[in-house]
Amino acid sequence: MPTTPDSAEAPTGDRSTVRALLRLWPYVRPVRARLATAAGVAIVASCMGLVIPLVLKWMVDGPVADRDPSGVWLGALYLLLLGLAEALLFGLRRWLVARPLAGVEARMRADLYRRLQRLPVAFHDRWPSGQLLSRGTTDLMLLRMFLAFPLTFLLVNGVTILVGVGIMLVQDWTLGLVILGPAVPVMITCAVFEKKYSAVARLAQDQVGDLTTVVEESVLGVRIIKGFGRHRSQARAFHELSHTLRGTELRKARLLAGIWAVIVALPEVAIGAALVVGTVQVADGSLSAGTLVAFLSTALALRWPVESIGFLLALSQEAATAADRYFEVMDAEVESPGSSRGPAPVPGGGEGNPAVRGASPTLGSARAGGGPPSPARAAPGGTSQTVQARREAGLPAAGGDGLRFENVRFRYPDAPPDSPPLLDAVDLHIRPGESMALVGATGSGKTTLTALVPRLHEVTSGRITLDGEDIAALSREELRSMVAVAFEEPTLFSATVGENVLMGAGGGAGDEELGRALAVAQADFVHALPQGTGTQVGEQGLSLSGGQRQRIALARAVVGTPRFLVLDDPLSALDVHTEAAVEAALRQVLADTTALIVAHRPSTVLLADRVALLSGGRIAAVGTHQELLRTSAEYAHLMSGLDGHGDPDGSRKGDRR
Repeated sequence: MPTTPDSAEAPTGDRSTVRALLRLWPYVRPVRARLATAAGVAIVASCMGLVIPLVLKWMVDGPVADRDPSGVWLGALYLLLLGLAEALLFGLRRWLVARPLAGVEARMRADLYRRLQRLPVAFHDRWPSGQLLSRGTTDLMLLRMFLAFPLTFLLVNGVTILVGVGIMLVQDWTLGLVILGPAVPVMITCAVFEKKYSAVARLAQDQVGDLTTVVEESVLGVRIIKGFGRHRSQARAFHELSHTLRGTELRKARLLAGIWAVIVALPEVAIGAALVVGTVQVADGSLSAGTLVAFLSTALALRWPVESIGFLLALSQEAATAADRYFEVMDAEVESPGSSRGPAPVPGGGEGNPAVRGASPTLGSARAGGGPPSPARAAPGGTSQTVQARREAGLPAAGGDGLRFENVRFRYPDAPPDSPPLLDAVDLHIRPGESMALVGATGSGKTTLTALVPRLHEVTSGRITLDGEDIAALSREELRSMVAVAFEEPTLFSATVGENVLMGAGGGAGDEELGRALAVAQADFVHALPQGTGTQVGEQGLSLSGGQRQRIALARAVVGTPRFLVLDDPLSALDVHTEAAVEAALRQVLADTTALIVAHRPSTVLLADRVALLSGGRIAAVGTHQELLRTSAEYAHLMSGLDGHGDPDGSRKGDRR
């Protein structure tokens, strides 16, 4: 059950490991001096190991041959000092890279998180959360490991091998050629290994993302799993994915074992051949014993740099695939910011709109304290004022043009090109200060239509205007400061109740606004929680009931006194008595804002001034509740068949779920 999006399946045939890893340069550049210093220190330390065979040659041809004990002890002291210096330099290298690479990983993780926040909802609809989590955890860990070890030691070992081979050729070029014999087969093996290992490494990392998705879904859906007794089937699904990943990891191990066998066996054979040839030369007197010892010691010192090639190439391939996966997300097209236009001129100096939510320090407190209205962006209906100020002046609750849908069409980006649009030629006008209920059959596109207002999705064609301004011409930050939303499925974060509610307010909102929003949503139950509004609600708010979560989400939508309010069936989880209380309080809020409300119950419909019927992707009828009952058979059918929640005229009967 793969969960990786098709768009993320990167081809490995034409990919370049070097090109993939070079994309890390902008993150590495700020710490390049420290990493270069660490690499230089490691090269010096590694080359010190090549000095040891030269000391051995001096000892064998000198003090040992001359039977000079003091010379032997002096040589031993030299070897001890060289070993200590090598160890200290490698420790210094480790210290040099630890802090900067931790910073590189932190910056990459922060950039990934910021990117995820800017990517459109359509992207998140396609991508499983486990795949994104694995990119922010496992993949970044692999990249940090690459920068800390393979990146340095591919250079260090390469320099060490070149210096060591040079030393051996200087000592005896015939033995040097014997040692170099396996070089060509080893390089061919490395090239084949790199191509095969790259594909398997990518597959394994994608499967880790799939496994992460399953674990996350099982944890979040544990109530469903337990409620239906599906723990065994879920365990089987997890076992199948885990078994598949195990098979892929074993393929990686087999490839690594194969290259390791080649790059270990061939150099060992070459060293054995050099030992035989060198022994013959010493016996003939054409080569000194010290030279042979030094030559073989140098060859043995090069064993680890040569043998580590397979290990370093494997880590490099995993890092390259991790970089590909990371930049798949970073390269995804973010939401276009839009361009903010300045205030339109006011014809005749007419009065303006309510203040923009979040544009002033505390819009709510200005009202409550009777202070002057907070300044806000003017809209094309006049200068901006608070609703309260307009009412005190005897003016309508809102100015401007309200909310308009003009010939709006929408098709999901991943829908087949020849499929009909979900929304087609939608024309709808919600007048300033008016609330409109949106009614339609299941799957008619009501939720999608409401998601177009805050630009969670982009219209395919047509346009949506707020007080005459095209929302595509507004920056997303400005647009979403004007529009508040409450979804049918309330999402709460692992934070306090107060923090969850005040997330919907502009800067400066405090306890007064929080208390007013909770009162509107009839969420006074929070004061009975252990720490009141400071109580942590837990992940997804699952410690609360569905109705409690929905009321907190509704409070979040109204806390900022928004100019435009979009509610997607916000009362579906409430009992009959709580719903009646919320509706009574919500009417006061709706009187001061322009609202679009997705409604599935007659009681919710009665909150609105007018009703729009969405059918076949179009607005089929607009009017009051009573008018549509008389003139639209489809609307009357919907109102009479909504789970027994109400009569067509809106009167209540029986209890509700």
